[in-house]
Amino acid sequence: MPDSPLSSSPYEVLGVASDADDATLRLAYRRALRSAHPDTGGDVVRFHAVQLAWELVGTPDARALFDRGARGGAAAPSHEAWAPAAPRPRRDSRPLARTYGHPGGLSRERYLGLIREWVGRGVALDDPYDPALVRGAPRDIRHVLADALAEEASARSLSTLGIAYTVWHDVATDAAGHGLPPKLDHLVLGPTGLFAIQSEDWGGPVAMKRGELVGEALGGERPMRALAARAKAIGRAAKVKPTALVIVVPDEHAEESLELGGTNRGAVVALVRRSRLASAVREGLPGSAHLGGTEVMEVRSRLQAVVRFA
Repeated sequence: MPDSPLSSSPYEVLGVASDADDATLRLAYRRALRSAHPDTGGDVVRFHAVQLAWELVGTPDARALFDRGARGGAAAPSHEAWAPAAPRPRRDSRPLARTYGHPGGLSRERYLGLIREWVGRGVALDDPYDPALVRGAPRDIRHVLADALAEEASARSLSTLGIAYTVWHDVATDAAGHGLPPKLDHLVLGPTGLFAIQSEDWGGPVAMKRGELVGEALGGERPMRALAARAKAIGRAAKVKPTALVIVVPDEHAEESLELGGTNRGAVVALVRRSRLASAVREGLPGSAHLGGTEVMEVRSRLQAVVRFA
């Protein structure tokens, strides 16, 4: 799986401009390696990041490949990095969850509009997903693409829940505010409850504290509060109450696979690693109310009557 659009480039890791000459690059690598080395008080994660950065741009050939958009030393077509994935044939016949809506659709539309505006009118844009182009874009534009990828990854995971579950993606809601689009990424209904789920990638670690997410990468956002507002708007329209509010992040951005944060208006609050999402929904969150068969049917009917897509 390709790295996130918010991942630091090798040049950013080494602290040099992307057009730095070879001598400047080599000097920056030596300094970064020395400061990050665990034996001199550095950090193991940072030390490995510096080594990987050097592997990607440390020689003229490797640097040329990276600058053309290749990854991992292989000259793969750059368009495949973050472009929408082509449908893949299923390898088993197990029933999938019933799904509606287009996961990541609105985020991709926003990204395409923003990247074209940033490049400038009249400028040809052959591949809006070219890694070299994406890496050079402002962080807020890369964040929109990262969120689209996160939403698509969650949708693939949620589809495996089975026929007992119904999933709605990109659900429109009038609870805008908080600087975010007026939509809920995923709404999941099944015997383990009604889950309002937001898929995110802030490019850095986050943690749960007093029912809200904290972390430098958030930049002042209060994502759990925003999620609760969206869930409330949908619940009010359908006259139902979500039983869980879940924010999903890349595995490396959460210390625990599932971290609870108390409740919000009766809904259990949780931060979940992406690889844990399907099992967390299938098992149900601790303290979250399960639904009987009749309840699930009634809630599904109410939601189907009011759900609109962004």
